[in-house]
Amino acid sequence: MIDWCLKYGKNLVSKNDSIDLTTTAGKIMVTIVGGIAEIEAANTSTRVASLWDYTKTQSDWLVGKPAYGYETAEDENGRVVLAIDKDAHRALHWCLKAAMWEKPASARRMVKVLVRAGLSGPGLTASTQLRRLRNPALMGYRVEEDKNGGVRRSKIVLGSDAKPIRVADPIFTEDEFNSLQEALDRRGKNQPTRRPDEATQFLGVLICHDCGSNMTVQRNRVKDRSYSYLRCGKCKAGGHGAPNPDEIYSKLVDDVLRVLGDEPVMTREYRQGAEARKEQQRLEQSISYYMTGLEPGGRFTKTRFTKEQAEKTLDDLIKQLEAIDPESTKVRWVAVHNGKSFRSHWEEGGMEAMAADLLRVGVKCVIKRTKVKGVRAPHIHMKLMIPKDVRDRLILKDDVFAEAF
Repeated sequence: MIDWCLKYGKNLVSKNDSIDLTTTAGKIMVTIVGGIAEIEAANTSTRVASLWDYTKTQSDWLVGKPAYGYETAEDENGRVVLAIDKDAHRALHWCLKAAMWEKPASARRMVKVLVRAGLSGPGLTASTQLRRLRNPALMGYRVEEDKNGGVRRSKIVLGSDAKPIRVADPIFTEDEFNSLQEALDRRGKNQPTRRPDEATQFLGVLICHDCGSNMTVQRNRVKDRSYSYLRCGKCKAGGHGAPNPDEIYSKLVDDVLRVLGDEPVMTREYRQGAEARKEQQRLEQSISYYMTGLEPGGRFTKTRFTKEQAEKTLDDLIKQLEAIDPESTKVRWVAVHNGKSFRSHWEEGGMEAMAADLLRVGVKCVIKRTKVKGVRAPHIHMKLMIPKDVRDRLILKDDVFAEAF
């Protein structure tokens, strides 16, 4: 912000501090404060990282949020320790029994029972319940997040003696925990691993006609074959589903290029108007000079030739002054064409660039799925929703502050 103010001749004044960019003392103060802030930010980052690295090696609970099943408490010495949450202990052991039934309960069924019994909040989901049941922290060990191919899991932290670090009493013994994992594995569908490059394209642009929620790609694997569907988040079972997401992407791209592809790429630029004001001032001074010279007894009235030439020059100056747009002399933002169309812009950036622009502008594509009798796949109808002021929204506005950070 300081650099931007200095570049465009703006002043930055602090209400409570002696900061004023028009004074030398103010510029020095800003430089000192900025330098100290950068040093402190770096030191804070180092201290926080060091604290977390240190806590991972300790058996005492120093900082952080306990895993589900535990809560913080104070012992007789006033130290913070982890204690087992009674409601969570009851819920987890019921889930262990339910997973061992002859017909094991699904994670969705567990969630319904726990919510109905008041042992969990109404926002609990099946995926969250599975992460809780698969957390080795339930054995009382310290864990850390293990990012592996987009799958959220926790892994045990080993101490200096190469053994797990115990931080609390166990909710499950190792045998109980291992039995639970085997039961969950038997019921698991072995879904394909999530990968960042396979994320849903046009997320936030494709929306469901029935519930209005975002359409996301869901992948299933049945007998070594993978299937992809676009499903919504609020319809029962994701609605009828929309198979072949790539075909929907291709149709959306064709529709957007047909409607918006020929629109010029306009970028917003900050204009100070200094050159226009300088030219306006020059013309006004020149006009005043010639008008004074054409007055009775003036320097241009001595001969007919000099008077005619001065009058002609004065007319030209007045026309030039009238041609100057008054808005061009003001400090303002202007939209400038960069010579490209959005068709070429999106061809260079691909679907990622198009998706980002559509999301920024507010363009939506409504997906309506109609069940066809005797056909497994539903009929897909797509409707492109474009705001009336789309041309103004398409103007690219560079964030000069983001470039610095």
